[in-house]
Amino acid sequence: MARKEYLYQHYTWVELKEVAARNPVVVIPVGSVEDHGPHLPLDTDNFLISSICEEAARRANGDILLMPLIPYGFETHHMDFPGTIDIHMEHMLHFVLDVTKSVARHGFTRILLADGHGSNMPILDLVARRTIIETEALCAPFLWPSLALGDIKKVRESGRGGMSHACELETSVYLYLDQERVHMDRAVKEMEQPDSDYIWSDLLSPGPVRMMDIWTRFSKSGVNGDPTLATVEKGRVIFEAVVENFVKFAREFKNRQRGERVDLH
Repeated sequence: MARKEYLYQHYTWVELKEVAARNPVVVIPVGSVEDHGPHLPLDTDNFLISSICEEAARRANGDILLMPLIPYGFETHHMDFPGTIDIHMEHMLHFVLDVTKSVARHGFTRILLADGHGSNMPILDLVARRTIIETEALCAPFLWPSLALGDIKKVRESGRGGMSHACELETSVYLYLDQERVHMDRAVKEMEQPDSDYIWSDLLSPGPVRMMDIWTRFSKSGVNGDPTLATVEKGRVIFEAVVENFVKFAREFKNRQRGERVDLH
């Protein structure tokens, strides 16, 4: 198989020194192995974020250098569902931070943490902050739907809470990427979180107060949202919008200016 110029692991250490001198944005995909209802595979978060990152890196013409996927995430609240793999939050923070600090040590100064699992985000935010404080690199995390909120809203049919987990959003993109592995005949709508003016879960517009209970207290299928509204065409629109904006963001981030730090004591 031919070498892919956008893959970090396809270079020798000698070549990687030369790549670092070009200052590409290093992208680290972070996913999870967890329940996604009776209709989606356990690899949903890994498959979606890997597919998005690889296509963005392919289109970026050298501005993105893609690292191997970190396949496990913070899942303690999902462990009632068989198959889920949980990395405790402290372990995950230090593991991902070790990766970013290693990348920074090799001369890369722009690092993005591309997240495929919502509950990783508080941890990845701390990783990014510590990377900035403890190295010379800039580091930022993002959850992939956040790159295309406007485009997703245009194709969305579900109401508040309908795009949360194993939902209209994730199911649509999986359908577009690999329809064979989605069991739409098993898809169920489940949106049983308590009504609240302040706390609700939604990937596009979460409530102003964030709280995550043990998952089986409000979902017995593993679904939180409405996957019955998912379609291949919605998935195509969402995937293309996310990838296009990912490339734009990476190029902006690559050239992001930094002020000079001054200790005013």
